Amino acid sequence: MLAIQLQERIIESKDWATILFVLCVGIIAVNKTISSVRFNEFIRLAYSDKYTKIYKDSSNLMSGFTVSMFVLQLFSFSFFTLLVLNQFDKAEKTNGIVYIQIFTFLTVFILSKFLIEKIVATAFKIEEFNEQFNLLKVNYRAYFGFILLPVNIILFYNSFDSKLFFWILLVALFVINITTYIVALKLYQNLLMRKIFYFILYLCTLEIAPYYFIYNWFTKN
Repeated sequence: MLAIQLQERIIESKDWATILFVLCVGIIAVNKTISSVRFNEFIRLAYSDKYTKIYKDSSNLMSGFTVSMFVLQLFSFSFFTLLVLNQFDKAEKTNGIVYIQIFTFLTVFILSKFLIEKIVATAFKIEEFNEQFNLLKVNYRAYFGFILLPVNIILFYNSFDSKLFFWILLVALFVINITTYIVALKLYQNLLMRKIFYFILYLCTLEIAPYYFIYNWFTKN
């Protein structure tokens, strides 16, 4: 008599990711429709600084366009982090719970850092630079998140085994950060020269140290 053994077939659900990807595309479509001129300048950030010069006023930091692209950045970076963890066998890319944890961590980290920066900037009396520098960082990182979105979609729905490719993307993110600092120095050099000591202290305390601690935490845990 044949013994029939039934095995449970686990089908990984990707519906939650599809919904988030559609939401991201929706954010892009709305911004392109409502703010077409601004959006067209934004997508040229890779080779033109016209966008940063036109929208350099600190009031743009809380504009609907900037906030929505910041949310898009959070979604995109969270997906990329999940894909990196999956590539290095630390998590499954279809695990929605891990994605929520990553998204929550990034959101809390960035917003907490933003508030601490405002306090420190007030103490160092560099509030004007802090606001404009934060706007610059949001713009460039949102742009990288925008570029990263189609890459995330392709990598999420297809099997891709190449740690080198992920290292290249991580290096690209590092270059984006360095570029942000260079552009900031170029745009606000007159302001920074008067407060160069505070800027160096600010840079080491709030721009280098947090990422160093996060790197240590991830590598050890």
